Amino acid sequence: MKIYNTLSKRKEEFVPIEEGKVRMYVCGPTVYNLIHIGNARPMIVFDTVRRFFEHKGYDVNYVSNFTDVDDKIIKAAIEEGVDASVISERYIAECKKDMAAMNVKPATTHPLATQEIDGMLDMISTLIEKGHAYVAEDGTVYFRTRSFKEYGKLSHKNLDDLQGGMRSLLVSGEDQKEDPLDFVLWKPKKEGEPYWESPWCAGRPGWHIECSVMSKKYLGDEIDIHAGGEDLVFPHHENEIAQSEAANGKTFSKYWMHNAFLNIDNKKMSKSLGNFFTVRDISEKYDLQVLRFFMLSAHYRSPLNFSAELMEAAKNGLDRIVTSAQNLHFAIEHAENAAMTEAEEALYAQAQEYVARFDAAMEDDFNTADAISVIFELVKFINTESSADNSKAYLVNLYEELKMLTDICGLIIEKEEALLGSDIEKLIEERQAARKEKNFARADEIRNLLLEKGIILEDTREGVKWKRA
Repeated sequence: MKIYNTLSKRKEEFVPIEEGKVRMYVCGPTVYNLIHIGNARPMIVFDTVRRFFEHKGYDVNYVSNFTDVDDKIIKAAIEEGVDASVISERYIAECKKDMAAMNVKPATTHPLATQEIDGMLDMISTLIEKGHAYVAEDGTVYFRTRSFKEYGKLSHKNLDDLQGGMRSLLVSGEDQKEDPLDFVLWKPKKEGEPYWESPWCAGRPGWHIECSVMSKKYLGDEIDIHAGGEDLVFPHHENEIAQSEAANGKTFSKYWMHNAFLNIDNKKMSKSLGNFFTVRDISEKYDLQVLRFFMLSAHYRSPLNFSAELMEAAKNGLDRIVTSAQNLHFAIEHAENAAMTEAEEALYAQAQEYVARFDAAMEDDFNTADAISVIFELVKFINTESSADNSKAYLVNLYEELKMLTDICGLIIEKEEALLGSDIEKLIEERQAARKEKNFARADEIRNLLLEKGIILEDTREGVKWKRA
């Protein structure tokens, strides 16, 4: 299995720190509002990476945090006249609803920054003791960036070039830094802000320290994979490396994975441009499985353009897969309960080649675009090479193969709303009886009623088939 490592800028063979196990940390959202579709891309991408590792037999410890103390959260709390915790708890709950609707599996651990303050104080103290951090007069603690000789190795930035840019960006109050490149580990409280006591001042942590501490606590000093959007490479992930490796004296993460940006109609998503969409906005028009399918239709390192036309194409593509699964399920219910024939065994051997090709695509830096192309080929094979005339064993094997591949992608082909409830089954039976009695008016009436319930009937020589509207 090969992974493109942002650190080395090349694909590398994946070798876990501990055989059979994967320690993976994915930066989660800052919870001050509903998550937007840009947040959704890393959630979906790295959930799929996790699912593939599990498919290959790895035990995955998957940690993804919620940043629940931040300037934006505090601003929203002040505007509403509530505690910051009210804002963060509300939007953590809403985020989890959206993640479930996108079929993103809960992390092994979802740590909260506010519950890990003691660990942050410990790591900051260690950095001060080792000379990698210092305390300013007002109690702010800064990391000495130049004390970490490898600073810039992830973003491939030159320190001197960075310093020239940083001098022009200095703001009031930062003149107490020893160097413009130094970044905040701890900062004093302001009026109305949440704060914690520390040896340096009553205040709160800087953004970068929280992920270093939570990764260390739940995964260890060294981890296999650290992941997130490419906007986090600098400064967030660069600073994480500096403070973690300076404090722990070990390589922080072996592999760094970053997904590319999501654009809207070929433009950067922005509230000022009126093209800003939350996941909840999309859910009002589409099942969020369509959003997931859309996100996986491109390689994670490729920029992805979101548009109404592309979402419709994703919906149609997903419908092809789901309809094939439903038709196969119908054939299974009506097939003879028999073992596979020799001819079927030969066909099933052909079908298994699609699994090998799917795995090959995913093992090449998790190429979900190629993997989904393989699923479409399998669907075409199933549509051509299966019917109720086949043995149940053959049909079940095909169904399980399709379900395995869609499960890895987090795509649900067994939907509750697509199943026939007892009331709908009775209507189908009544329609069949009406047709036998040549009461075609009643039969048409029932067909129309079922259509209103989202069920389309197809009369075939093998019986009545149905699919979602």
